[in-house]
Amino acid sequence: MLALAGCGGDEIVSPGTGGDIIINNPTPTPTSTPTPTPTSGTVTPAGGCPTISASGGLTDDGTITGDTGTYRVCVLPATIDADTNLPFIKGLLYAMDGRVDVGTDGGAVASSADTDVTLSIEPGVVLFAGNATTPNGESYLVVNRGNQINAVGTADMPIIFTSRDNVLGIATEASIGQWGGVVLLGRAPVSDCRSGVFNDGSAAFDQASCEQELEGAALTTLFGGDDADDSSGTMQYFQIRYSGFTLTGGSELQSLTTGGIGGGTTIDHWQSFNSSDDGMEFFGGTVNMKYVVAVGADDDSIDVDTGAQADMQYVLVAQRTAGGDHIIELDSPDGDYDFDALPRTNLRISNATFIERSTANSRALRLRGGADFSLVNSVIDTDTEACLRIDEDPTINAAVGDGAPFFAAVVADCDQNDAFQGGSGVTAQQVADLFNNSSQTDSNFTIELVSGFINSDAINATGFYYNPTQLSSFFDDAGYIGAVKDASDDWYAGWTCDSAVLTFGDNTGACTTLPVY
Repeated sequence: MLALAGCGGDEIVSPGTGGDIIINNPTPTPTSTPTPTPTSGTVTPAGGCPTISASGGLTDDGTITGDTGTYRVCVLPATIDADTNLPFIKGLLYAMDGRVDVGTDGGAVASSADTDVTLSIEPGVVLFAGNATTPNGESYLVVNRGNQINAVGTADMPIIFTSRDNVLGIATEASIGQWGGVVLLGRAPVSDCRSGVFNDGSAAFDQASCEQELEGAALTTLFGGDDADDSSGTMQYFQIRYSGFTLTGGSELQSLTTGGIGGGTTIDHWQSFNSSDDGMEFFGGTVNMKYVVAVGADDDSIDVDTGAQADMQYVLVAQRTAGGDHIIELDSPDGDYDFDALPRTNLRISNATFIERSTANSRALRLRGGADFSLVNSVIDTDTEACLRIDEDPTINAAVGDGAPFFAAVVADCDQNDAFQGGSGVTAQQVADLFNNSSQTDSNFTIELVSGFINSDAINATGFYYNPTQLSSFFDDAGYIGAVKDASDDWYAGWTCDSAVLTFGDNTGACTTLPVY
């Protein structure tokens, strides 16, 4: 019988405060026709809804008026059962009235029974959740196994997933949790099984019967399988605002939730804003991302567990001050299994800037459950909080999995009275020794960030650098530390939105309002 591990990550939906995916070579930035900078003005509604292929089509729900004008509202069907394109039309918004499924679940193994539906979304499209009678939180988008999403915006016209209040112009800087979020499900391996045979060291990760469940949903929704290269589609240049809603007591969706997505999935250039739970959470699968911005999460900004194999580069995170927990919470597996349930979660990050401003008793990084972790070429700005906590011997033990957590070329300004913490058999001194004895690390570095997120000259003058291609061929050999090297490094420009936490400029404008093209 498997022994129970200590505290562990939850299933696909985690408790709130309880406790580019580009695969292989980077995808070139999509080209686009030059688009005018978003301007203020009064929008007038489109004349009607376009025709789509899905059964039932779009439902014309009349108009909605907010601070930017009046829009035609076209409601998506509950199930998108045929390849469907949502075109950008001036004065038109798409709405999710309750849960919207892309296709139906095709099971853990691809077969001729797959619905094989693709939902395509054009640049500039805005999709919002809820209507006047359906609570916002009951609305969310699920891309089921065997189906795909093709949501490719541009730097000038990102795709925006948001709440009804945001459309009405009444969402504020403090608003959170106004709808569910976006869920991508696939057939890549997971370590935690709701049903089936779990993977262990005696065989490859080939147990297609090991499946996990989307927790809290009224309809049983599964993910996982044995195809590490499975594809759930492509998402580029998009924002997810004001998401993260409780489906059942204590269980919430995040801004972006992935469950068992595979290496054929592409996600890059995206922003999570004011998610009431995590900024993003990855449950198992193969997850690779570049150009990621997470602002204002109310729990963890990045939560990774259930055996996810994740590589991330150019990651900019800023926690909210009124809430927020860890910037990263890492676990493997959850409390249902022993540490030997495989694959072990493995998160590798290069070129991150982590800005911890929470007034809660939090840490920038929390690692547990025997998960593997590497952080290189990064900046941790926390001031008054601990930088790193590690729980349980298998997490810090160099002889287990890929070895002890790996740090190289990392500067941080931790609380010097409580910079490092341990738990469940790991001491604070062990954690301090691990970090401080790593190559090119400094936990007492005075960090100054230009415009709140760009490297200062002092950061760039450290000379610290670790070639991340030694960890994974997914990474670029960028040559610097931090997410944004200097003022000329503007990968965040255009497709982001501004808030009191971080202001990027030259973009879609304030997160509290919609852009007008």
